[in-house]
Amino acid sequence: MIWLELFWTFFKIGLFTFGGGYAMIPLIRSEVLSHGWAKTEDILNFIAVSETTPGPFAINMATFIGRTTGGMIGAVCATVGVVLPSFVIILIVASTYEKFKKNKVVQGAMVGLKPAVVGMIAAAFVTMGIEVLSPKDGTGVLSSVVSSAIFLIMIIPALKKKSPIMIILISGLIGVAANVFLSV
Repeated sequence: MIWLELFWTFFKIGLFTFGGGYAMIPLIRSEVLSHGWAKTEDILNFIAVSETTPGPFAINMATFIGRTTGGMIGAVCATVGVVLPSFVIILIVASTYEKFKKNKVVQGAMVGLKPAVVGMIAAAFVTMGIEVLSPKDGTGVLSSVVSSAIFLIMIIPALKKKSPIMIILISGLIGVAANVFLSV
């Protein structure tokens, strides 16, 4: 049954991924591709939509993938699956952290988790960057040039700490213009 499979898959993703939604990208990608629920290009589109819609990134991803794969019930199952582990873990941690935050084991775990999370986010950045900048779906060189140009143009406002909303809107407008005028 697809609904149980969606719940269980996203439950595992929620349970074994630390560091937020971006750190989940490699695991979500791997699981979704291995189940055949989407193609790589679809995952890139889910990421783009999840990033530009309100709400937590990982929940948006689970909801979109669940909806596409199993309808509205699939969306609910995937969303509950990805949220439930974090909800339970946060309840447990919140009730015990004050007692154990000075514990050497807890401090060591935190020191070890930080670089792992950064590494997972960097891996997602590199993997998705390669897929976006060198598409294998036949869109060709022009698409790669436009994607690279948008990326380079958006570095400037990002480094100047401009609003992410502005960066997303400008990126979308450039993409629309490129698609309309250049037939990317």
